[in-house]
Amino acid sequence: QVQLVESGGGLVQPGGSLRLSCAASGFTLDYYAIGWFRQAPGKEREGVSCISSSDGSTYYADSVKGRFTISRDNAKNTVYLQMNSLKPEDTAVYYCASSPHTIVAPLLLYEYDYWGQGTQVTVSS
Repeated sequence: QVQLVESGGGLVQPGGSLRLSCAASGFTLDYYAIGWFRQAPGKEREGVSCISSSDGSTYYADSVKGRFTISRDNAKNTVYLQMNSLKPEDTAVYYCASSPHTIVAPLLLYEYDYWGQGTQVTVSS
């Protein structure tokens, strides 16, 4: 059974850090592009970051560039999203998603087929 499970969310103060994990089961992450998305209350889901399967290229939304870092540990079948200098506007449910295809638009939802259930990130003092 193909499954993606996010973890690592929580409550953090502005300026703080969190590391989200996306663990895969039922398939090997090596051959998949993995994207991170987020959805704030009342807003559409938006792309945050992506790491490709082919050469490990990474992509970031402008709003998180320089603060977030995506990485993968194939031995653990897990992708991480390190989030630093968090802001209140980063508050959202964060989802990871996988795609077996060559990614053309890494931050667009339609590129991905399997999705996790999400983990809540709240940035507040």
